[in-house]
Amino acid sequence: MITVHTLGPAGTNCEKAAHLWLENNNQGGEVRLHQTLESAAKYMEQNENNDVLLGCIVYPYLHHLVFKNLQHLKLIDCFVMDTHNMLLASRLDNVRKIKSVGSHPAPQDLIHQIKGVDKNVAIELFNSNSEAAKQCAAGTVDGCITTLLAAQQCQLNILADFGPVPMGFSIHAKVKQSL
Repeated sequence: MITVHTLGPAGTNCEKAAHLWLENNNQGGEVRLHQTLESAAKYMEQNENNDVLLGCIVYPYLHHLVFKNLQHLKLIDCFVMDTHNMLLASRLDNVRKIKSVGSHPAPQDLIHQIKGVDKNVAIELFNSNSEAAKQCAAGTVDGCITTLLAAQQCQLNILADFGPVPMGFSIHAKVKQSL
């Protein structure tokens, strides 16, 4: 059994990719979701298990995650998968009413591709697309760039759908320590 550590909460593209990687590699195991990939890497460093970390190639500062953990983690695999549909979702029913948008840093520029959204819309960054949906549902922001799954889980209205995005994901394993 192997555990894939990746970005949560439930509904992230990383979670989807982790389950796909387990399936494609005929691995029995589970997916453990973390608030950030950095916290997942730290957990793995302190854990004796033979787990792996799954990252997304557009994750902000993935290069820091790699180079700051060279003694503990090594890149062992990369693959491409279509994400969940990426979209603008909201508690509101009209893009013209949106004054603030929550997003993970990576897809935040999608908001500027939507006709009718105020050019000066405030963007608040969250640790994941799923967290942006949760914050939107809680009223912290008017709308969010998120996944279809997260929008459905939070019962948000879909105002614009960008469809799935072909995305790269990386797998990092623990470096074997020699005695």
